[in-house]
Amino acid sequence: MNRLHRTPLLLTALALGGLIQAGAVQATESKAPLTVADALKASAEQHRPVLVDFQAVWCYSCYYMASHVLNGAEWEAVQHKAIVVEADADSPDGQTWMKKLKASFLPSYVVLDEHGNELGRVTAEQPREKFYPQLDKILATGNSLESLKQKAQKGSVADVGRVLDAYAARSEGGEGLAWFATLPAPLQQGARKDAHASLALDQLALARAKDADDNAAIIASAQKVLAQDIGCQRPYVLDDLLDASAKLPAAQRKTLLADQRKPLQDYVDSQVLVTTPSCADQRSAVLSTANLDDALGDPAAAKAVLDRAITLTRQKLGGKPASDRNLADNLRVYLMRAGRTEEFDAYQRELIAAYPDDYVYAYRYGASLVKAGKPADALPYLSQAADKAYGANRLAVALQRVKALKALHRNDEAKKVADDALETNGPWFPKQAQALKSELSA
Repeated sequence: MNRLHRTPLLLTALALGGLIQAGAVQATESKAPLTVADALKASAEQHRPVLVDFQAVWCYSCYYMASHVLNGAEWEAVQHKAIVVEADADSPDGQTWMKKLKASFLPSYVVLDEHGNELGRVTAEQPREKFYPQLDKILATGNSLESLKQKAQKGSVADVGRVLDAYAARSEGGEGLAWFATLPAPLQQGARKDAHASLALDQLALARAKDADDNAAIIASAQKVLAQDIGCQRPYVLDDLLDASAKLPAAQRKTLLADQRKPLQDYVDSQVLVTTPSCADQRSAVLSTANLDDALGDPAAAKAVLDRAITLTRQKLGGKPASDRNLADNLRVYLMRAGRTEEFDAYQRELIAAYPDDYVYAYRYGASLVKAGKPADALPYLSQAADKAYGANRLAVALQRVKALKALHRNDEAKKVADDALETNGPWFPKQAQALKSELSA
């Protein structure tokens, strides 16, 4: 799961009304990307929910979902039940809706009713046997969060848990706990005794602590959550614990983290690095394990898990990075994290050749060459990336091109690259635009 602090192929525009056939989106000649607003208009006419698929070209988990889950008869059935719109996190419309819906992870699948009220969401990559039951349940109930709250307040502990889950999925810890505090005391007591609702409360406490940047509270809450059976969420919560404890004295931190090693290793051995993994996000599990090993002062163990992941991933790819983009991108990160520099550089060039129609690999390799002090070598790759980049991506590519051109004392060209990118994309992405302006004037 890629956190936002993650090959979008946006659907073409709808001809609203008669050209929208029983679920499947029909393209028109305009080729304009379908927006969430377009989908909601269609929803109001058809009284069908909208499924917003938030994704991005750099989202490795999105690659997994596209190739392994969002296909086949089950996906076709979803497209008949709901109007599906792919929202690119790097586009102005995608960013607007991510902020509005507080979608902080990619991929996120958010179901809206015809009025734009959220009915539920599924976050992160998941095997299809876990993804579809969750999504089908949301599509079947048709309950917005407000209506679910009303049901919960009548005394259903199960519905209380569902409301808490919804707040946890949105990372709205304070809001969820504040709502829970409004429930009658007997219902609160019943929820605390229920394993599902109790875990959700602990997850909300962790989210609230993260919002407050309270490391002590993050550590306490993360330890409570990690002590429970949290399945595929374990690497993410462990990352929170690692981050929050980073500034503790080394000996104190090792003592704090030592208890996490065995459950994480058991998780990796039984659910991740196996022939048929039950948890889809291999990358987070591998990196979290290596990071934990390093924090515990065991670099040999960190190397071992990375080498194991590299070997397994190469076996599955069979020398064909275009066969599975999620695995191919995982291998890139494992090689980089393991410090296998020559292999990493050669593999980046393989990825550029395997995926010539998007900007991301040419951009990453070009940026790495700029950082390595090789601006002349970087420019052809960055120019290749610029031809494919869009939205916020175009500003990021322009930033690296400006760095390379300035290093080569080609300042007039650098100014033209920056001006062109700022004119077309700057107004939509002020933060990235300011970074580009600052680099140009530095």
